[in-house]
Amino acid sequence: MDFYKPQGLLTSDNADYVNNVWDKGHMAPAADFNCDIPTLKQTFNYVNCALQHEGLNRGPWKELERFERDLAKVYPLVKVTITCHFEDKPQNWLKTGALVPVGFTKTIWCGSKKFTFYFPNVNVAGRDWATFLID
Repeated sequence: MDFYKPQGLLTSDNADYVNNVWDKGHMAPAADFNCDIPTLKQTFNYVNCALQHEGLNRGPWKELERFERDLAKVYPLVKVTITCHFEDKPQNWLKTGALVPVGFTKTIWCGSKKFTFYFPNVNVAGRDWATFLID
């Protein structure tokens, strides 16, 4: 399924992801919303993705998403928030004008449990997602 850019919003687009290490990292994972085509398609909106290093997106981030799906099999409600972090004086601009986040915080609540992770937006391929747990 192709990503699409909503009308009237300033966000990234396909040009930002060409010939570089940046993946279209889903914030709300497509696999969690594949109950029907219209719902799945909503996850392919550029507003739902961030410039995410391929080593993060295809590695620990992907594995943590699997853990979230496992939690949803046990808990009736799993709540997830994600914060994209940028530098105070941004310097990581692409030639296309897009700004690359320096990291991501993901917090997961299930029952009385809370897990908070911080992921730097760099190549962390091969590292276990649990090593990014901060709280």
